[in-house]
Amino acid sequence: MNRGERKALIRRDQPELSLSRQCEILAISRSSFYYTPRGESPANLALMRRIDELFLKYPFYGSRQMVRQLRRDGVRAGRHRVRRLMRLMGLAAIYQAPRTSDPHPLHRVYPYLLKGLAINRPNQVWCADITYIPVSRGFLYLVAIMDWATRHVLAWRLSNTMDAGFCVEALNDALTRYGRPEIFNTDQGSQFTSFEFTGILKNAGVAISMDGRGRCMDNLRRTYAAPPARRFLLSHRAAVAVAEVRGGLSAWPDRRLQGGTNHWRVDQLLQHRQASFRARRLDTGRGLRRRAARGFDG
Repeated sequence: MNRGERKALIRRDQPELSLSRQCEILAISRSSFYYTPRGESPANLALMRRIDELFLKYPFYGSRQMVRQLRRDGVRAGRHRVRRLMRLMGLAAIYQAPRTSDPHPLHRVYPYLLKGLAINRPNQVWCADITYIPVSRGFLYLVAIMDWATRHVLAWRLSNTMDAGFCVEALNDALTRYGRPEIFNTDQGSQFTSFEFTGILKNAGVAISMDGRGRCMDNLRRTYAAPPARRFLLSHRAAVAVAEVRGGLSAWPDRRLQGGTNHWRVDQLLQHRQASFRARRLDTGRGLRRRAARGFDG
């Protein structure tokens, strides 16, 4: 029983037990019983409204990025304050959900074939990975197939389940449009180890490669295409239907080639770090104040 439930058991109209005795029995201090929580100040309420507006526009922002965006808008707020208000509002940055690559105990895991291999031409190695896109009533899974050397997205599909069907559709589309690669590399997710997926690759004469332990950098390269696609879609609006998600993803490659959202975010991050470094360099008394705070008289 939590403190709120114990506090609700206290009765003021209890002649046999005083309030002090009831608080003692229920292990509640009298000060906490009489305490009335204060609401947020008008300044915090205004800041919360602004945070909510920014979060609708940039749902991938955490507390650090939110503080930087507020400062760019002329609002001074510390990170701990913004983090507390975001928790109070129930706002959390959207990022790739875990466990999208669960292995299947009955599926074969193929060896890793890319160790020491120079990948320098198209259709030499393809790769695939799964991410997700939040929508108004849940989320959709996105699979993208990419050429390792050129980083060109060959095919993608959306699904509201994690079965192998939408991965097989994307694979067939890529093979039909671009031929077959020499090697196809994935992680050990059950969608990619399924008999339907691996059977198509075997029938096409494609060597199957799968990441093992310690191959996190391969996963980083393989997911290069999918997260920017998600961020492009989410930075424009909150998707409300599958049709809007498909339309947003179809327009994403053109926006990326024109220097879109991802480049804009990187430029702003570099500008922020450069400004912080310049401010530290110009602050000549910073070291003296630090020594004085530690008790050194110099």
